[in-house]
Amino acid sequence: MVHNSRKLPAGIQDFEYLRSDGYLYVDKTAYIYRMATMGKPYFLARPRRFGKSLLLSTLKAYFLGKKELFEGLAIAELEKEWLEYPVFHIDMNVEAYLNLDSLYSALNINLRSLEAKWGKDSDEKTPSDRFQGLIHRAYEQTGRKVVVLIDEYDKPLLGARHELDATDDIRDVLKGFYGVLKSADANLRFVFLTGVTKFSKVSVFSDLNHLTDISLSKNFAGICGISETELTDFFKPEISALAEELGKSYDATLEELRKRYNGYHFSKNTEGIYNPYSLLRTFFAGDIKDYWFETGTPTFLVKMLKDLNFDLKRLENDIIIPADALSEYKIGGADPVPLLYQTGYLTIKSYNERSRTYTLGFPNDEVKYGFLYELLPMYMPNTNITTEFYAGFFIDDLYDNDLEGFMTRLKAFFASIPYDLNNKTEKDYQTIFYVFFKLMGQHVHAELRSAVGRADVIIETDDTVYAFEFKLTENATAEDALKQIDERGYLTPYIASGKKLVKIGAEFSKEERGLNRWVTEQL
Repeated sequence: MVHNSRKLPAGIQDFEYLRSDGYLYVDKTAYIYRMATMGKPYFLARPRRFGKSLLLSTLKAYFLGKKELFEGLAIAELEKEWLEYPVFHIDMNVEAYLNLDSLYSALNINLRSLEAKWGKDSDEKTPSDRFQGLIHRAYEQTGRKVVVLIDEYDKPLLGARHELDATDDIRDVLKGFYGVLKSADANLRFVFLTGVTKFSKVSVFSDLNHLTDISLSKNFAGICGISETELTDFFKPEISALAEELGKSYDATLEELRKRYNGYHFSKNTEGIYNPYSLLRTFFAGDIKDYWFETGTPTFLVKMLKDLNFDLKRLENDIIIPADALSEYKIGGADPVPLLYQTGYLTIKSYNERSRTYTLGFPNDEVKYGFLYELLPMYMPNTNITTEFYAGFFIDDLYDNDLEGFMTRLKAFFASIPYDLNNKTEKDYQTIFYVFFKLMGQHVHAELRSAVGRADVIIETDDTVYAFEFKLTENATAEDALKQIDERGYLTPYIASGKKLVKIGAEFSKEERGLNRWVTEQL
């Protein structure tokens, strides 16, 4: 492996450790100074593994007055006083939150730590009473207002989202706890909450109407993550080392990084943002992989999409959503799109000022194919798709010009769908078909049928273009499918390519929900 001598902070969330131990730091301190001098109570939503915890740790060091940690950074030239404030750093990412008891456990962990420093009043029984008392005592003891930093405020709600009774109980406790941030406002110097989502109808936002949400603010779009400018300014040695490791040019490697990890937009008309975790892990390992999905899978999102009978083909094209709906998600709501955005599986592509709507889509290949790959097990339980039916094996068949092997494998793939699943809805079956062929797009150029008219699937390899047309046996034959490919000219755009053109007509049985027969023909 090709190495360079710089230490990369992959997975490091402690700012003091990062700076003291000589790790590379992408300077975000100008944002911190701007927030600290412009206002007091803030909220920021960003996907997981996007640097929210490191941001809070940086804020903590700043408000503790640790000037030495900020030498050489933007804020060193901006801040003149470097006062030390009492800082309450509350981390809600300490429990699985399956019930109310786990919420109380998490609050106790955080409150006991604060009470060890600031004292405890035996009359304070509830978490909200204890929180209120702590703020008052810290202010009285220091003469300085308190800074409150809450990491992953929404973790309790996300953890209990499938248990409505538990969600209601948790919401009631959080209402009292987070409500302290409004009632104790006179004793607070700065408040910052982070999370993945902004839940509507939750008191932390309905009660804290003075909380400034910077999640969609253009001025703070780059506060987490790594921008294109930051990538090329800060990481040239790492990009060069990666290029040498991969045997590619610098520019080709940069383009590969863009396709895989760039593309997040957290406001309209802003520079693209890279997933910082995946990018740093790539430089550290010298290999381009889907690191974000290795840290956790969107199981709850996939289950939600299936439970809501969400039409996954909506993801084929960009999704349009009203601006007001983008920043909030209602627990139990029928539209998962806002949550898909907030959790990082969709991102802003454009904004229409006239209609006040956002256009959303997958940010990059890591998210697109990782998310689609996670869908198959939900629709095909009890099937080992990670080995026998992995999409890459199908692509190998096509690159080897083994079309018969490809179709035989495809028949076996659909035959493996559990019978009880097949008995549910035709839509489930169509979804499997959609996801399976979309997954091939990470290996070859694969298109599904569009409004302008294409074959059901077009797959293009280095030397061949395959046009697939599928028919239900009850309605038409495989030969009819071949005829349609000719009559509608699905392969006409590829005639000048110089590649071999192959037509495949296939029959699916609606009754058996399987691939019955196929015919092929080369132009």
